[in-house]
Formats: sequence, C-alpha cells, structure tokens
Amino acid sequence: MLLRVCQRATLRLRRTGHRPTDYRQISLSTKQPQKRVIFSGIQPTGIPHLGNYLGALSNWVKLQKTAEPADTLLFSIVGWHALTLPQDPTALRSARDDMLATLLAIGLDPERSILFHQDHNLHHVELCWILNCLTPVGKLRRMTTWKSRLATSRNAGSEDEVDESLLNSGLFTYPVLQAADVLVYRATHVPVGEDQQQHIELTRDLAEIFNRAFPGQNPLFPLPLYVNAPSKRILSLRDPTSKMSKSSPDAASRILLTDSASEIKSKIRAAVTDSIPGISYDPVHRPGTSNLLTILAACTESDVQDVARTYASKGHGQLKSDVADAVEELLKGPRLELERIRREKAYLHEVARRGACKAMAYSGVTMEDIRQRIGLA
Repeated sequence: MLLRVCQRATLRLRRTGHRPTDYRQISLSTKQPQKRVIFSGIQPTGIPHLGNYLGALSNWVKLQKTAEPADTLLFSIVGWHALTLPQDPTALRSARDDMLATLLAIGLDPERSILFHQDHNLHHVELCWILNCLTPVGKLRRMTTWKSRLATSRNAGSEDEVDESLLNSGLFTYPVLQAADVLVYRATHVPVGEDQQQHIELTRDLAEIFNRAFPGQNPLFPLPLYVNAPSKRILSLRDPTSKMSKSSPDAASRILLTDSASEIKSKIRAAVTDSIPGISYDPVHRPGTSNLLTILAACTESDVQDVARTYASKGHGQLKSDVADAVEELLKGPRLELERIRREKAYLHEVARRGACKAMAYSGVTMEDIRQRIGLA
C-alpha cells in the first residue's frame, strides 16, 4: 500500500515537470545560488546519549534553521545499516520508533525536513546493487571503519582485537549502501563526522565511475560535498580514554536523553577526574577534567578554553555541579517532548509514512533515469 501511494506521488512530480535539481555546470555569471540537496542518516540505536545529541542531532537542527528555502533536507533512520551487526528484532523495532521520536523531539520539523526510515524506500537497495556491480573490491578493502564498528560492538580495547574472521559481507559492503543513500537523491551536500569522510570520498568515486560508464547529455550524479559537521567528542564519564557509548556495560558512563535531573547529577558527580589542584583543559594529561569542560562548553555554546579559564581557580566539585545544571538545562525540553511523542504511535507511523512518500518521490525520478541509462528500462 505504501509503495502504491508513493508511486503516485512520483507520477505527480513527473506530470508537473518537477525533477531533482539539474546539476549541469552553472555559468559563472549567474547570480542565483545553486539549490542544495542535503542528506544525512543515523542508525536506529534507540534513545541517544549526550554525545549523539551534541554531535549529529544538534547539527541537523542547525542545518534546518539555516538552510535556504529552496534547499531540500533529507534525514534518514538507516535501519539496513543496523543489520550489519547482530540485532534483536524486538529491540530494533522499538529503537526505530524511539529514534524517529527523538528527531521530532529535538526540533526537526517534518514539514520542512524529510524524515523517513531508510528501509521504507527500496530504491536505496536497488541502487546499492547497481553500484556494487561497479565497485572495485580494492576500494572496499581500503575502507577502515568496519574494524572500529566491530571493536565497538564487542567492547574491544582496540581495533587490533578484531580480524576478518568476524567480518560479514554486509559490513564489508555497507559503504556502497551509504553511497546509494546519498546518490539516490542526487544529494549535493552530506553533513557527517570526520570519521565518515572516507565514505564520502568513496561516494564521489562511485558517482564518477557511474557517470563515465553510462554517459548522457549531462552527468547523472553530482559529486556530493563532504560537509564537516562540527561535533564535540564526548567521552565516557567512567573511562575518559574512550568515547561515550551505549554499548558500554556501565550505565553510569553515559547520559541518555531520557535521564532525569537527579540521574544526570548523580552520573556527573561520579565522573572520573583527577587529583590535580585547579581546573585546566589538557585532554592528554587530564582527560576526565577536559571531558567535563568540553561538555560544559558544548551545552553553553562557549569556547572550551574560555570555560577552562573561568574555572582555573575552582575545584572539581563546582565544575561538576555546573556541568550537571548545564546538561539538564539543555536536555529538559527535548526530554519532555520525547516522553510525549513516544506515546503517540499513530502519529509516529504517519510521519514515517509521509516522509517515505516524499523521499520516494525524489528517488523514484532518479531510479527511472538510472534504469534508462543502464538498459533496464
């Protein structure tokens, strides 16, 4: 049913003459800025922690606020990527709903941004297969992120503790699916963390390979630009040598969006610091103290060095108290919204349905052009 509804939406775009932006070279004399198609995705990990919120999620909200009216914004919950590691079906089903509720709770507007589940749009996997048939294995072997993903999932101390015997083909080829996620919408800009830059380079390579293999009057795919999404590296409260993570067995190591004010205060109070007098920002020698300063600076949108100077003559007790207050101030609004939206299952499913239809209307046009070029239409 969803597919039929979305196919009708695609046909309406065709009849009205609406197509994705024509990315042929624009004259240098033109005064009009080129329209942007911005795509980014996040895995359905359930309720995000503070590091997630201060990373991709807050950047998406800023993008929505600063985008030009003509820009298209697509934010996807990438369920197929989650399957590259073992999942409990019941937990995954719940996590998908929770992630969509989170996106709405933090301020993403489904009327301005297209919010959808990746697995509701089969165009992603269709294009992924086509790109897989063009991707040299050598390029995939140069991808390094599969080791870090396996290490994180197994709580390994380092990437050296995992090897190729643990690697499945889905995890090996998931960078191609990432490329399909981007190219199926002919995205021009992809805001991701620095650790994903290698995948954007692969996406650009695959776009060029396709454009050369199947030339037309104009290249089908634009070469998407990597947009460095500035995010604070938030570390574990219990082990400040590693990132804050939901896979850690110690619940006190992370702050979740759903944590109450008292839970936040308790976790911050128990955060690992050091016994050195005074407060200074030194991530190498004082990682725990520096992590708290980073959190406070991010919550108050301040420079971390300025924050450190403010606390130079103070103690960890005062710093922890102020960090807890700042985190609570930042999260209390989204937390209340999330509690409300999570209960509205019908609303969540309607947002997901409408988002999928909008996404498929765009990707459907792209796939029609692709099938024509490769000889499947």
